[in-house]
Amino acid sequence: MTPTTDHDRLFKELFTLFFPDFLDLFAPDAAARVDKASLVFLDKELFTDVTRGERRQADLVVKGRLRDQDACFLVHIETQATRQADFAERMFLYGARLYEKHRLPLYPVAVLSYDAPRAPEPDAFELWCGAWLPLRYAFRVVQLNRLNWRDFVNRPNPVASALMAKMGMRQGERVRVKVECLRMLAGLRLDKARTQVVSGFVDTYLRLNEVEQAAFMEEAAQLEPEAREGVMQIVTSWMEEGLQQGLQQGLQQGLQQGLQQGEQVGEAKVVLRLLRRRFGAAVEAETERIRALPTTRLEQLADDLLDFTQLEDLTNWLDAKAG
Repeated sequence: MTPTTDHDRLFKELFTLFFPDFLDLFAPDAAARVDKASLVFLDKELFTDVTRGERRQADLVVKGRLRDQDACFLVHIETQATRQADFAERMFLYGARLYEKHRLPLYPVAVLSYDAPRAPEPDAFELWCGAWLPLRYAFRVVQLNRLNWRDFVNRPNPVASALMAKMGMRQGERVRVKVECLRMLAGLRLDKARTQVVSGFVDTYLRLNEVEQAAFMEEAAQLEPEAREGVMQIVTSWMEEGLQQGLQQGLQQGLQQGLQQGEQVGEAKVVLRLLRRRFGAAVEAETERIRALPTTRLEQLADDLLDFTQLEDLTNWLDAKAG
């Protein structure tokens, strides 16, 4: 993850695309009452704070109709990637202005995605006057760093598959969580576009180092055949995207440099890393033959090597496929 990660865009894209799934997961009471076919996303709910000289926009506001009733309500989702002391107040101000404009009941949800602190955040804005509490504005809080990813691992929901990457986990669990995220995603059998949204979200927030990546490939190889195939298809799409990005960046600096950069981020690097992890230094004898493989052969090798049990299997494969 880079410092320029657009957290708001990633979360808004995920929740917009899978809004009914979000409700099922974190607002089941609202999900049970709303007619999901009636959902309408409201554009750019802007609020001007005259005292601070700021103009802000609510992250996501959705209008829906209650089932079997001629009545509507709003769902307001606000995401926060860094802790802010006045966040509860902001939830209240947005809610008050939404009600002032639409005059509809409001279901507010705060999704807190920062890694720290892990102390529970308030679920209401309270305005006290001495010992009297004339105003309490409550909202549902989804504080991801306080949720255990294991509680969501067997829930067939694309939002769960994505958000597990931001839930509480130990450092040593990162590889396991990423495998489970993609296993769940593969089992959902979404179309390519939706799969890319979820897998891109997971890869952004669970970017593995080289050691972790090798462990990830080994653990993925232990999955059941159908799940393994689905996960490897997702990983292969990442390889292709990385190769294309490397080539595009490199071409701006010269064709030769671009080819080298594309190779560095492409399939050959990942395949060699996994083979070294499995068979050790003996793989070096085949390094040049592997690097010389075209992209289509590298993709095939990335799938087939999961079935290799000894180095001879690799040599035989190269003899047959590479000539």
